[in-house]
Amino acid sequence: MIGYVTLGTNDLERAAAFYDELLKEIGAGRFMEEETFVAWAVAPDQPALSVTRPYDGNAATVGNGVMVALAVGKPEQVDALHAKAMDLGGVDEGPPGPRGGGVYAAYFRDLDGNKLNVFCMT
Repeated sequence: MIGYVTLGTNDLERAAAFYDELLKEIGAGRFMEEETFVAWAVAPDQPALSVTRPYDGNAATVGNGVMVALAVGKPEQVDALHAKAMDLGGVDEGPPGPRGGGVYAAYFRDLDGNKLNVFCMT
């Protein structure tokens, strides 16, 4: 159902470097790139994550209550992606661990303050 998610950034080069390293942990790579926009996916026909400078020219800001969830296959991938985000300068918003309903998840913010979750069903 979800085609792609776009996060705003004020520093496209920095954001792109963060997501290049983070998303290669789950087999995703750049598949679309323009002067103000970069997108990653595991395959062109799969959901994507992108970063962009805001079209209106105003500063990118974090949406309160907005979160992007990245699905992986096993708890070890949750641990690895969260650790990678921390290594890249992300901010911990909830360490890896079991959550309700058979979910194993971790939460972090990227370099622009966007909140992300990485999870799997156990």
